[in-house]
Amino acid sequence: MNDVLPEQTPIWQYVESILRQVVMSYGYREIRFPILEYTDLFHRAVGKVTDIVEKEMYTFDDRNGDSLTLRPEGTAGCVRAGIEHSLLYHQVQRLWYFGPLFRHERPQKGRFRQFYQWGVETFGMMGPEIDVELILMMARVFKLLNIDDFVTLQINSLGTPAIRKAYREKLVAYFLTSMDQLDEDSRRRLETNPLRILDSKNPEMKKLITGAPKLLDMLDESATQHFDRYCELLDEAGIKYDINPCLVRGLDYYSHVVFEWVTDSLGAQGTVCAGGRFDGLVEQLGGDATPAAGFALGMERLIALIEAEKRLPVLKTTSDIYMMSDEHASAHILLLAEQIREAM
Repeated sequence: MNDVLPEQTPIWQYVESILRQVVMSYGYREIRFPILEYTDLFHRAVGKVTDIVEKEMYTFDDRNGDSLTLRPEGTAGCVRAGIEHSLLYHQVQRLWYFGPLFRHERPQKGRFRQFYQWGVETFGMMGPEIDVELILMMARVFKLLNIDDFVTLQINSLGTPAIRKAYREKLVAYFLTSMDQLDEDSRRRLETNPLRILDSKNPEMKKLITGAPKLLDMLDESATQHFDRYCELLDEAGIKYDINPCLVRGLDYYSHVVFEWVTDSLGAQGTVCAGGRFDGLVEQLGGDATPAAGFALGMERLIALIEAEKRLPVLKTTSDIYMMSDEHASAHILLLAEQIREAM
């Protein structure tokens, strides 16, 4: 866990003001939802065999015997709230949220077990145009924060669930021929979630992963057209990107386009912002079939990047007005200070 002390809060307030300015310019509205949810929500949304659910969630039973979890990510809670309050029924919604999340993972630079996330979610829009809007939004944030030269956009397509099922079988067959080269985590994932092997950070696995079948080669015509149009729109907007066939994201609900903004400025390459489409999640959680896309931004990582590259402006936190008095005039000076504040 991490405290944000008074000398640090002006930095947070500055970054938050930029983020609010940008999301409001795109017509997004704020939504607030609890930090506690029923555990089953994350089992259904994130996936029972993901690292988040298996290793990282803070889960406990309350006095009624209900299993509750401190939210490890924001999308599931946002979708749950949207369904519960009928916000998503044949409607277009552009929503944003901000607040603390919790994961029991290894603390490292810019990563804590309680961390703050800025999230954006869109509902009711199917085409790649909304996917590109999300990229343009973050590109604008990075430019306003003067760190656009220190982040790189990586993209991929995960296709549809049917495509991923066929790809999963092909991937398992490939890795089964090289079992002696798989580390312990990858052997476990081979049985539960083989796509996550592609996201392994073990350098000894790099050559094996590079030679694995590519999901992009298995996309059907519709998924290919979506991804190609997405790339065309990014090109037209002047957004530079790298296609990363190993980018799979750590949450099971993603489909079609996925992306990450990464940086080398914090030591090992780290993700600052990530997201993509999750067209099946609303229906999966009990709502009507609804196209959806979004992203989440790690505040601690973003602020660490700004500080590492010395891109923080001079922040004025107090007024340059000083008043002095002796003990006989203390009451008068107190009232005078109030008059000055009233006039400011």
